Amino acid sequence: MSLNTQQNLGSTTALSDTQWAQLNQLTPTLTPAQLGWLSGYLAGLAQTQTGVSAAQPSPMVGDAVSPEKFITILYGSQTGNAKALAQGYKAKLDAAGISAKLVNMADYKVKQLKNESHIVVIVSTHGEGDAPDDAVELHDFLSSKKAPKLPNLSFSVLGLGDSSYEFFCQTAKDFDKKLEELGAKRIVDRADCDVDYDDAANTWSQKVLDKVQDELKAKSNSHVVSMPHVGKPSLSVAAAQYSKKNPYTASLLDSQKITGRDSVKDIRHIEISLEDSSIQYRPGDALGVWFKNDPVMVDELLGLLELDGSTQVTINDDTLSVRDALIEKRELTQSYPSFATAYAGLANNPELNALIEDKAGLRVFLGERQIIDVVRQYPAKADAQALVDMLRGITPRLYSIASSQAEVEDEVHLTVALVEYDAHGQVHQGGASGYLAQRLEEGGEVQVFVEKNDNFRLPESTDTPVIMVGPGTGIAPFRAFMQEREAQEAEGKNWLFFGNPNYTQDFLYQTEWQRFVKDGVLNKVTLAFSRDQEDKIYVQHRLLEQGAEVFEWLEQGAHFYVCGDANHMAKDVHAALVEIVQKHGAKSAEAAEEYLTALRRAKRYQKDVY
Repeated sequence: MSLNTQQNLGSTTALSDTQWAQLNQLTPTLTPAQLGWLSGYLAGLAQTQTGVSAAQPSPMVGDAVSPEKFITILYGSQTGNAKALAQGYKAKLDAAGISAKLVNMADYKVKQLKNESHIVVIVSTHGEGDAPDDAVELHDFLSSKKAPKLPNLSFSVLGLGDSSYEFFCQTAKDFDKKLEELGAKRIVDRADCDVDYDDAANTWSQKVLDKVQDELKAKSNSHVVSMPHVGKPSLSVAAAQYSKKNPYTASLLDSQKITGRDSVKDIRHIEISLEDSSIQYRPGDALGVWFKNDPVMVDELLGLLELDGSTQVTINDDTLSVRDALIEKRELTQSYPSFATAYAGLANNPELNALIEDKAGLRVFLGERQIIDVVRQYPAKADAQALVDMLRGITPRLYSIASSQAEVEDEVHLTVALVEYDAHGQVHQGGASGYLAQRLEEGGEVQVFVEKNDNFRLPESTDTPVIMVGPGTGIAPFRAFMQEREAQEAEGKNWLFFGNPNYTQDFLYQTEWQRFVKDGVLNKVTLAFSRDQEDKIYVQHRLLEQGAEVFEWLEQGAHFYVCGDANHMAKDVHAALVEIVQKHGAKSAEAAEEYLTALRRAKRYQKDVY
């Protein structure tokens, strides 16, 4: 902020140079939610000192319930999107003078539900309609006989999902239905958001705000104190603000295949430079990667639709060529019902029109095809703007980080499986994996951001034992864990379960694991190479074989981690754990589930699944 601007504020409100320096140092490090809370807090202080009744900061988890009504924002998040939206909405309500508290569903006391007057639920769905880990307990409680009647509760639900999946936003639908059945009244109808969710989420949040504003706006918050503009942050401060919407332009250092020549998988070790970014991450976090589509595929698509690649189109007030739009802005490697429906209107093909009416058949059809496959099968002539309008925006792919900054400093490492397969007479590749593994050259630029994952963290105590189950690329975060534990000189025991098809071809980071064992960092490794014998053996089988010792470690306080496929592996591992607790803990199936729920509630059973 310039000296003249400070002077214009008037001598009674201007800050000293020291105060401005302190303020400029603090504010850029705060999240939008923290800034919103701080604004209300400072306003309350100002009102107290001028004799006006003080505005109270929003109640926090664990605070006594105020007689004044407030709105509770409950979020359940698997990858962080629902959490980020909830934090943003908390800041929006704060700015509007509405008392609100923000609560992770995993930390919510279910008995509090009957005392609530207003809640909003922001929750994602993953896998085959599964609730995120944070939401499981509350989700199950609402479906149980213990759930109370809620005639005095007003609510609204926002769901995040992917319309490519059969059970789109299923968790949000479940919450919406159960709350209604318990007698609660909707503030506004549920919003089901697809992967490109910003506009829909903003519309929903404004509708809820408009409905509750008169009832919940606290009289004590009616005096709004504007925060002065504090100037543009320095480069070092701005570096801390890299995000999904403001990614950092990094460079590729290395892309090395780490599976053997005869492996059925092509898995790459990717190294990316974060030099000069000041970006910090922790083991357990993910790296978001904004990728670009294959130009060769885009050129073929333009040819099939008889489009000139230089034709100008507009996306969110940004004008660019349709070719650049398809490479950089639009999702082409996944198919989704909204595109199929719009394209059917363009193609006017009887077979495709009939398929649109068969939801189950359409889902199977799209699950086996990329956008270009649909166009090849049902050719049509398209308008450039109409084409980009019917395609949804590219969304970044999240990869579990495979390194600790204690070891690699200003680098970040990933373990990426190249998605490549033959279908319909053509070779297909995944969008992000093909970009990282084959199209991005060494030194090439890639836009990235860190997605924090506080639900997948090493124990606070370095003496705590750790069990890690990570088949395939699920090994990635555990490489980071071991690098971190080594740097910490942790005394806690570490046990790795790893699986893949073949020992000689697919033992990812083999020499590193051997070194960790030699140096005493890794105490035990249990391997499951499924195709090295006649009967396939997976990590869940190895867990059962080692069941007595696994249960002993859990009883000693071990934290249990699972990373990898959500739909099969993670469920099979969970079933194996239930069996282990039953057998070696002498418990019923129900008591074994309760044992694991207690572990999850204590942050001792954590999953990073996809």
